[in-house]
Amino acid sequence: MYTDRTIACADCGQEFTFTAGEQEFYAQRGFTEPPKRCPSDRALRKSQRGGTGARDGGDGGRYGASSYDGGYSSSFAGAPAGYSSGGGSRERRPRELFEAVCADCGKTASVPFRPTGNKPVYCSDCFQNHR
Repeated sequence: MYTDRTIACADCGQEFTFTAGEQEFYAQRGFTEPPKRCPSDRALRKSQRGGTGARDGGDGGRYGASSYDGGYSSSFAGAPAGYSSGGGSRERRPRELFEAVCADCGKTASVPFRPTGNKPVYCSDCFQNHR
């Protein structure tokens, strides 16, 4: 069904083989375009981006980039301070915890949101019982 194809890298011009197995993998995931870069250039771009995910094919970099090889801006509108949509390493603020009294057992619970009093707050043990 698939046969190995030779492709010239868009970055370095080096020819590389897009194997039948890789083609099948791409097709299963709905990628319509073959990779534009050789494996070493894909790995270099991935390391410069600092991550894995949808932009590199969602396969953890195993087979390289999807047909989308562009980047995102470093931050996006409406994002909380300290967050960005771009790749690379980013520092997140430490999670702020708030103390509340469990509505069931009365123990003090630490929760990642500011309790407003509109809804009951449960400690982790009681929360599991209410799921």
